[in-house]
Amino acid sequence: MKWGKTGAQVRRDAARLLVRGSLLGFMALSAGTPAWADLAASGFDVALDADLSRLLREGFDKPDKAMQGLQELRARTSSPSDLEAREVREARERQLRLAEARLQVLAGDLEAAAASAKSLGAAGLGGQDALLLLQAEIKERAGQTGEAAELAQQAWQGLEAACTVAASPRSSAPSPSADCNFRLAWSVLRVLGRSQLKEGRIPLALATAQRSFELADRGADPLLAALSLGQLALLEGRQQQIGRAQEQLAQAFKKAQGDALTLAQLKNFEANLAGSQGDSRAQLKALEEGLRLAAELGAGRLSAQLRSNQADAYLRLQQPAKALALGRQALDDLLRFTDVRVERATRLNIALALIQLGQFEEARRELARGDALRRDQPDQGLRVQELQELGEAWAKAGQAKEALALFHEERKLNAELTAINRENALQLLKVKYDSDRKQRDLDLLQRERSLVDSQLLNRKLAQQFGIAVAVLLLLSLVLVGVMVQRVRATQKRLKANELLLRAQSERDPLTDLANRRHLLAVMAMQPKAQFSGALLMVDIDHFKHVNDEYGHGVGDLVICEVARRISHAVRSVDLVVRWGGEEFLVFAPDVSQEHLLQLAQRVLDEVAYLPVQTETGPLRVTVSIGFAHFPLPPAMLDLHWEQAVNWADMALYTAKSRGRNRAMGIATVAAGDAEALMQIEADFDAACSSERVRLVEVMGPLAL
Repeated sequence: MKWGKTGAQVRRDAARLLVRGSLLGFMALSAGTPAWADLAASGFDVALDADLSRLLREGFDKPDKAMQGLQELRARTSSPSDLEAREVREARERQLRLAEARLQVLAGDLEAAAASAKSLGAAGLGGQDALLLLQAEIKERAGQTGEAAELAQQAWQGLEAACTVAASPRSSAPSPSADCNFRLAWSVLRVLGRSQLKEGRIPLALATAQRSFELADRGADPLLAALSLGQLALLEGRQQQIGRAQEQLAQAFKKAQGDALTLAQLKNFEANLAGSQGDSRAQLKALEEGLRLAAELGAGRLSAQLRSNQADAYLRLQQPAKALALGRQALDDLLRFTDVRVERATRLNIALALIQLGQFEEARRELARGDALRRDQPDQGLRVQELQELGEAWAKAGQAKEALALFHEERKLNAELTAINRENALQLLKVKYDSDRKQRDLDLLQRERSLVDSQLLNRKLAQQFGIAVAVLLLLSLVLVGVMVQRVRATQKRLKANELLLRAQSERDPLTDLANRRHLLAVMAMQPKAQFSGALLMVDIDHFKHVNDEYGHGVGDLVICEVARRISHAVRSVDLVVRWGGEEFLVFAPDVSQEHLLQLAQRVLDEVAYLPVQTETGPLRVTVSIGFAHFPLPPAMLDLHWEQAVNWADMALYTAKSRGRNRAMGIATVAAGDAEALMQIEADFDAACSSERVRLVEVMGPLAL
């Protein structure tokens, strides 16, 4: 099949649709579901839809049993009746055949599902939006998430008008459409949301999950609403909104109403939330409870997913043998269901366990199998997480070269992902401000219309009361003047807000330091290939341990305090940038080599001299630094500033590999031309060993 849009266009269209929907409002279905009225009038069987929804839930783990139940349901509902309209019979057959095809997807029989989709389309029985959903589910199950997202977006474009309400300009009451197939729309948004999460587009994934919850809740389907709340809790946890995530999870368990399958799925969400907080014990407890429920139901596929997550928890607890056994057990079960998404995560856990056990070659083979499942699909968010875990595992195993390569790839991808999410957030803000401005313009037009009506009335009265007309005209002019002043004041406020947003976009919200965008603006003023000055790349030592041991609140406190101490240690002309996570970059213009060593020493001493005071007591914090003066001596070859950052970064990695709490600076580089410089950069460790790169070491203060 040939696709009409690029992945970037699909994501932009999805963002536009979801943002627009979030401002218009959601579908207004009451608890009694009166919105089914028009669907039923067109032949749609509401009761049959509820039965099919139950079978699709069962088909996730038991597709064969669900397919048998579907055939029994078909036999009960297909008895001929002379009184039954042809339109009703065709609508019922469409519902049954679509459910049959979706069960084939759940069973992993994608060829049969594709054939069913083709047959439905040829017979004109599918309905365009339903067929698009079916094709999206087939693509997603095959691991082609980019194409699945495009199909889901096309389906949502067809469903949006019926499933969205618009506020009337004369009334605040909603005016909903009465023919929204909310379960179909819910499934479409779930496919779209999973794709957004995989790409790391958390703001859009949150908007999608919120909309799917509204659809299920107002459609009076508490089980679908519970699953949407579980997804919202997971996403809020990714954003470190733990209190909100826990509230949504509690609401989800309440919505589940004791349904064992839904409770088991919610336990998986609960475990993921605990894992994101670094609480591996709570994660294992939730997974064990979920496995117990799944075992009682005979839910093999869900059990395999839970075991895969158990393997992840044991990896965090440094128990690779248990993790490996659970991962392989889960993989054996998953391969029966052709679930590429979960298979990829499971193979990653197996590879991480093998790395911890020192079985490096087998780990590389397992990673190659996992990479083959990616198929060049958009997966920035998932890939960043994989690279972080693999980089840490290789580093702990002493495989520095592989760890460094993954470290650089993760940093580059993380920067791209940050830019994408920043663009999405700015788009949300822009649409919000545009909406406010349009509302103000509408109010102004309504006032102007009232003014014109008043003027016409005044002219009529002028024929009888000349003096009264003059007074009223004067009052009208005054009113116009006041309105013009208000409009000007509003425009000034909008301009000020725009300037504020621009300034905020160049500051890090946690530390109030400059961010990468500000550094880009500064570097744009320098010649592109003639960077001059010094760079210090600073990294907080063992920061992951701080987060895991004391929580993200203490981690944020440590980041802010280290940022303050670095700013205090450097000169007033130096620029301190939060580079990402626990890393900072210092740009020091017009500094000599000797003063650069002193600057690195001051940063080491300032950070480590006094412990950071936290709620749990004093915490000693140290940093590692990589620094260099550019152009690199003695050849003084010209470099782009991004290349200079890479050299400082390689020096930082050397400082960390030599024990941390120290600064490693590049004193000289034996390179006569750009090609020789690139060769050294390609294998920095070897260049240091052969003394083509001479380093200078500055030690941090010892613990008191």
